[in-house]
Amino acid sequence: MASPSRDAPANPYTEAGVDTAAGDLAVELMKSAVRRTHGPEVLGGVGGFAGLFDATAFKAYDKPLLATSTDGVGTKVAIAQAIDKHDTIGLDLVGMVVDDIVVVGAKPLFMTDYIACGKVVPERIADIVRGIAAGCAETGTALVGGETAEHPGLLGPDDYDVAGAATGVVDANHVLGAERVRTGDVVLALASSGLHSNGYSLVRHIVSRAGVQYGDRAPDLGSHGTTWGEALLEPTRLYTAPLLRLIADHGDRVHALSHITGGGIAANVARVLPRGTWVDVDRSTWSPPPVFRVLADLGGLDLTSTEGTWNLGIGFVAVVSADKADAAASALAQDGIAAWQVGVVNEGPLPEGGAAFEQGAKGVDGGAVRLVGTYADDAAA
Repeated sequence: MASPSRDAPANPYTEAGVDTAAGDLAVELMKSAVRRTHGPEVLGGVGGFAGLFDATAFKAYDKPLLATSTDGVGTKVAIAQAIDKHDTIGLDLVGMVVDDIVVVGAKPLFMTDYIACGKVVPERIADIVRGIAAGCAETGTALVGGETAEHPGLLGPDDYDVAGAATGVVDANHVLGAERVRTGDVVLALASSGLHSNGYSLVRHIVSRAGVQYGDRAPDLGSHGTTWGEALLEPTRLYTAPLLRLIADHGDRVHALSHITGGGIAANVARVLPRGTWVDVDRSTWSPPPVFRVLADLGGLDLTSTEGTWNLGIGFVAVVSADKADAAASALAQDGIAAWQVGVVNEGPLPEGGAAFEQGAKGVDGGAVRLVGTYADDAAA
């Protein structure tokens, strides 16, 4: 009779390509960063089946409404994977998810994340989650849970995708939106930090066709030592905290907000305007940052042809009463966000001639918006 083997029995799940030990190590590496986002409202620790959040503070609201949002980062993750730099993708995820919540005037409460990957590399997963935690801390959001799923055979060993969902709260009497917008309101543009997390399929198409490598130096996109990959991974600017301060100080004069994501400036602004109103966004009030111009030139494109894809330097829009426009722009500037007037809300028939208007978007039957004029640097050329 053969003697029993002293070797540990093989783990069939590991043999199938799923490394649970690596997943446990990833949790250990990220745990301290996640905990730093927890206030006294978060009950329990990291690793539970569900996150618990104390909602006692809702008693202070007359009629608390929960706001929720979910999103991902999109194909920007392909650039992070190409240059093996993963510490900023989490910030992008928070920007795409949490900054949607503040659009209705809500304060974010908590967020969860989901990372699907072909192989769990603990350090890589920890880098991603640390970025999410940093964004949550900056926006005042508790990161109360998440999931890392290993999908061998479905995703390559270095492939991953990230998604998240967040919940916030706003009093029913303080919800921002089209119902509060009035004729004569000023449309303020808030500067973006760059591409943010939209239009990267076009970016990657342009870069690929031009034969550019992400490790190539890109002096036109940053400092002398910046590579294309590093420049294109510039994190999404987070607007939640400055906008919540603006609402707290000028709440009755802040009527609507719009997050400029997929679809560009016109379509996203149209979503938060009431039907029957229109805005001409004046291109001459700003110059798109270099990254947009360099990419457009590289792809043989006119900047105006990318307006439905990229934010072109405007990451958010605030619709405010005319008498508070200067004060709002000044308050945002003190928070490090350049803001300027790009248009005024009008009511009545659309003006004839010129560019076509975008009217509503994403299923919303809203107002009408178009971009007019010539970008600042183009006019001076």
